[in-house]
Amino acid sequence: MQEIDAKYQEILQELDEYYEKFKRETDSTQRRRVLRCIQRALIQSQELGEEKIQIVSQMVELVENRARQVDSHVELFEAHQEVSDTTGHSKAGQDKSKNETITQAEKPNNKWSQRQRNNAANNHDHDYITSGMPKKAEASKKKKCSKAKAVREASPADLPIDPNEPTYCLCNQVSYGEMISCDNDECPEWFHFSCVGLNHKPKGKWYCPKC
Repeated sequence: MQEIDAKYQEILQELDEYYEKFKRETDSTQRRRVLRCIQRALIQSQELGEEKIQIVSQMVELVENRARQVDSHVELFEAHQEVSDTTGHSKAGQDKSKNETITQAEKPNNKWSQRQRNNAANNHDHDYITSGMPKKAEASKKKKCSKAKAVREASPADLPIDPNEPTYCLCNQVSYGEMISCDNDECPEWFHFSCVGLNHKPKGKWYCPKC
């Protein structure tokens, strides 16, 4: 552009010189020659102007193209940003749904674990009660046996009759002599050795004829 402007200034200067020469010239032939020089200078100035306009047009087109490229890049960036945001929200929603599913899946397990702990506690209590029952029954049987041994070994005919004394055995008589209790925890009865055909206490568990 500067080079074109410099040439244009030179042409303008030539036009001024040709114009001054044309005013001083009186010969018609010389005047026509000066006019032709002025005409060529004007054509050159016009060409330089058109060239300058062309360069400016190219510059404007280049700027417009660059602006369109920038706009296109901005649109692509915004679209990519929207896709990234959508993907991030979708992933966050999937993670949240997954966590909720895991939490829902863990709740029955927690209930089941609580139920297992309760069952274990109940079983422990049941075992404790069950294991304690034979001991209690055994202690009761030992107490009854000691009481029975304290009674002298004699027949019912030799003992004074007490109407309030409890009766035992198949014979429905009061306790006397050696007696044995049934090992069935639900059977509270005691039996005379002679009534159940025993001479001595058997080894292991013993059950009465009723059980």
